[in-house]
Amino acid sequence: MKRSSLGFAGVASALALTLTVAGCSGSSPGSGASSGKASITFWGWAPGYEDAAKAFNASHPNIEVTYQAVQPGAKGGYQKMLNAVKAGNAPCLAQIGYETMPSFAAQGALQDVAKDAGSAKLDYQNAAWNAVTLGSAVYGAPVDTGPMALFYNKRLFDSLGLKPPTTWAEYRAAGEKIHASDPMRFISSPYQDYDYAGLAWQAGADWFSVDNDTWKVSMASAANKKVADYWQGLADDGLISDAPMYDQAWYTGLGNGTIATVVGAVWQAGVIKGGAKAGAGQWAVAPMPQWQKGDEKVGNAGGSATAVLKGCKNTAAAWEFAHWLGTDKAAFGTLIEKASLYPAANDLLYLPQLKADPYFGGQEIYGVFATAAPNVDPDWTWGPLMTSTVADLNDGLGKAWTSKGTIAEALSHAQDSTLTEMRKQGLAVAP
Repeated sequence: MKRSSLGFAGVASALALTLTVAGCSGSSPGSGASSGKASITFWGWAPGYEDAAKAFNASHPNIEVTYQAVQPGAKGGYQKMLNAVKAGNAPCLAQIGYETMPSFAAQGALQDVAKDAGSAKLDYQNAAWNAVTLGSAVYGAPVDTGPMALFYNKRLFDSLGLKPPTTWAEYRAAGEKIHASDPMRFISSPYQDYDYAGLAWQAGADWFSVDNDTWKVSMASAANKKVADYWQGLADDGLISDAPMYDQAWYTGLGNGTIATVVGAVWQAGVIKGGAKAGAGQWAVAPMPQWQKGDEKVGNAGGSATAVLKGCKNTAAAWEFAHWLGTDKAAFGTLIEKASLYPAANDLLYLPQLKADPYFGGQEIYGVFATAAPNVDPDWTWGPLMTSTVADLNDGLGKAWTSKGTIAEALSHAQDSTLTEMRKQGLAVAP
């Protein structure tokens, strides 16, 4: 089977929906100003983006970028963007998560800027570049990625004579010892949506692929069942906390040592630091445990692009800013400080802002992620309807983690629901 990559490389025809957005006409917020100075509008929500736009304008007198904050994508931002494209008044640029790029492509909402991008592929990590390309088309510039690693409570591990687990078998053994030391201690907490997807990603347990322009959904595959059964076993044996991620009980557990690890993306460093201040000095970061000893496979959770929307009248100016945003050292340093973003550009993996962190005992944790980033498997494909897919998955996972179902059943349910919706939308799917 022909496998497509992280974003949607190689799935051109399969993304054709019955209600494809028509090419837009009329004036656009991204059109050039009458004075001859290019005027570009950019919609997004990440902290630091407004500062970046101001810095760009100060150093690029021939282009003016107007940044407009919108609600985060899943909270209304994406729908606002799609509505604007349909109305013919969309901005040139928009912040879009990698997992949502196929949905925008499916609705004809993205514009090809390959002629402006040139050889920019060499500037980015392979997985990130694949997330913004479709065949020979380029639909935006990568900004950040979410390579995963193991955040662990080093003080707790040291007190029990434990070392960071290098395999998932060792991870389970550590969980058993931690729980045996105190029944209120757990190795981890429940994972959902894209956090869980990263666990499947690392194991090569694909969710979507395309063969001869036909979608295949494989969330209930044997490879996925292997991952599901592993985590189900931990839950069934009482090794997983019942505190949902990002709930106050979760932050409390991270701070007091009752939740010992977080298998998560690089941006979790900011989440843990901000929400579990009581854990300062206790935590450290190690490489993600492997299914086979000696492997170096890594999952990814998160990351976004500066996408060019359909109808942009000045794609050259739009690309110039989009590329600059993800590759300029000073601008990205601010994004690290304000939004804890982790660069997709190869040359930015060792920026001074990615330095030793007192919260993590002075460890230079970003070195772990810099090593991990190139090991993210680029052959991962997001589906064309991820919003509904994830909603269905989370419904099942919520039941599974509370012993009202299983993770395998959650994946099977999400697969069935996704296939039904894909057929309803007119997408070609494998039987």
